[in-house]
Amino acid sequence: MIATPYLIGALDIGSTKTCAVLGELLLSGDGPAQVKILGVGQVKPNGVRRDAVSNLEETTEEIRQALKQAELMAGVQPRGLYVGISADYVQTSTSNGVVAIGADEIDEDDLDRVHEVARAVVVPPDRELLHVIPQDYSVDHRGGIQYPVGMLGTRLEAEVFMVLGSGAAARNLRKAVSRAGYEVVQLVLNPLAAGLAVLTPEEREVGTAVVTIGGRMTEIAIFHEGKIRHVTVVPCGGVSFTNDLVKGLGIPYAEAEKVKERHGVATTRLADSEQTIDVPGPAPGARKHMPKELVAHIIEQRMDEVLSLVLQEIERAGFSNRLGGGVVLTGGGASLEGTLEVAHSVFTMPVRCGAPGDGLSGLADSVRRPKFATAAGLLLFGAGRIREGLGNGRGSTLRALARVGGWLREFF
Repeated sequence: MIATPYLIGALDIGSTKTCAVLGELLLSGDGPAQVKILGVGQVKPNGVRRDAVSNLEETTEEIRQALKQAELMAGVQPRGLYVGISADYVQTSTSNGVVAIGADEIDEDDLDRVHEVARAVVVPPDRELLHVIPQDYSVDHRGGIQYPVGMLGTRLEAEVFMVLGSGAAARNLRKAVSRAGYEVVQLVLNPLAAGLAVLTPEEREVGTAVVTIGGRMTEIAIFHEGKIRHVTVVPCGGVSFTNDLVKGLGIPYAEAEKVKERHGVATTRLADSEQTIDVPGPAPGARKHMPKELVAHIIEQRMDEVLSLVLQEIERAGFSNRLGGGVVLTGGGASLEGTLEVAHSVFTMPVRCGAPGDGLSGLADSVRRPKFATAAGLLLFGAGRIREGLGNGRGSTLRALARVGGWLREFF
């Protein structure tokens, strides 16, 4: 296998799937980056618990298998990977920096300096700095400035959003990837990646919450005025639906997972009250019939609870009345039929289901489902990094990202 100059590898390691996606950056001038999807691979994990490595050997083998599938489809092999890290293993905070302006006009060097000052905080030994994202700027105490270069002033202040990851979780991810024969280019916050994949620039500007219903947990990322503002998790996800079916139907976990996949809907309105499904009975070899409506009722109750907890987190963050774009649901749990109907009953704001699509070509249909939002977003993040390197001889991050396009302009 060969590697192309602009090949990107993305790896999403979750509790219900390990997914690898390979793509190639297509250079198209100064417009938004386009990524050609070349290959996709996924395996069911055994070495991951709560979206973190719990068995190094098994996780290493699962990474190797997922990437082998993607490489066979693509015919290329990546050197490095952009790897997602769960929001459950990060802490976020804001930091401010202030610098004096040497000349009357603010230039890129002033921007670089104020970013360095803002990020110069003490990182605890058990934490790792993953992202530093500019939020707002003030010039001579006048705030609300998005991009101050070219403005006149004597004092420049920046507020940045800092993401600190668990040092242990980060080291274990890197070790598993390394043992599989690859290199971690960068660890990327999962909700940030999902937001890149499913939100439009307008939705990020007017305010939108991206809700990723994963296997073990639901991640929430709030975007407002073009930037990520808040990240949190709800400790429930698709596995909770399955566990409820185990208890409610009295069947083994594996059978409950099959029932959810084949017959599961998120609202009783979609279930025929006259239809039943065949499931294992209490005695060996015995079978019993359970109404489909009961399956739907069990899932609906849990879905309503999960989304209600999400709403509480949005309200606690102070954004319940500031989300003009409403809520975008993604992740594997958002694929259940009827999820949007339940969501509309919980949220008093617009709601839609989000899947990757914009900025993707090639085998894009392979990832155009909610469960691939994080993996596709990691690929788009990597594309932005490559564009950054191509157009940034001096290493000024913000200057390079200004060339990438609206979908990644504010992140570094």
